[in-house]
Amino acid sequence: MFQILCVEDDASLRRLMVAALKQHGYEAFTANDGLDALDVFEKQNIDLIITDIMMPNMDGYELARQLRRAGFEMPIIMVTAKETFEDKAKGFEVGVDDYMVKPIDINEMILRVAAVLRRSKMASEHSLTVGSCVLDYDAVSVKIGDAPAETIPKMEFKLLFKLLSYPNKIFTRRQLLDELWGMEKEVDERTVDVHVKRLRERFNAQNDFDIVTVRGLGYKAIKK
Repeated sequence: MFQILCVEDDASLRRLMVAALKQHGYEAFTANDGLDALDVFEKQNIDLIITDIMMPNMDGYELARQLRRAGFEMPIIMVTAKETFEDKAKGFEVGVDDYMVKPIDINEMILRVAAVLRRSKMASEHSLTVGSCVLDYDAVSVKIGDAPAETIPKMEFKLLFKLLSYPNKIFTRRQLLDELWGMEKEVDERTVDVHVKRLRERFNAQNDFDIVTVRGLGYKAIKK
């Protein structure tokens, strides 16, 4: 069970977040501010943090900064009262993975938590083997059989790694956009189509997998 820490000084919102997380199978912990959150870290193995920005004693920016400096790599979702480029830029600089804007939609929060955890799982697995094909997440490379490993563009690699991690599972274009491209604004569902086309062209000669279009739904990878 994933353990999630909600850092929020609004008690009502904190209770709502915790109730929703528990309802969806997560174990939830709470903290009133950044200092409280650091105390929780001494006692619990936290998989993901949802933190407000504006809080007494220690704000969300400083919490994220201290955790990253200490070597903690769990995903952080930051909650902000206003969606400005400056807020996001500062958050990404200190190591935030995703954003939500107040008033938060609880259903959206659950979807973002699931998506960020999936992305984190991909990064932690480091490598994936499908037949004679080996994907190295750290090197962003693909090695097929005895051929030299080939480094490919980052988003093509992430898309391929995602599809091959769940063979025969259908992913909609929107799911792939949300999980892989996250907060990027200059992308749409056509972006996924373009990357799939490039992957098919790049690996059309191999005999380990196919990327299949599921009409009206999206894509899936199948092992040959």
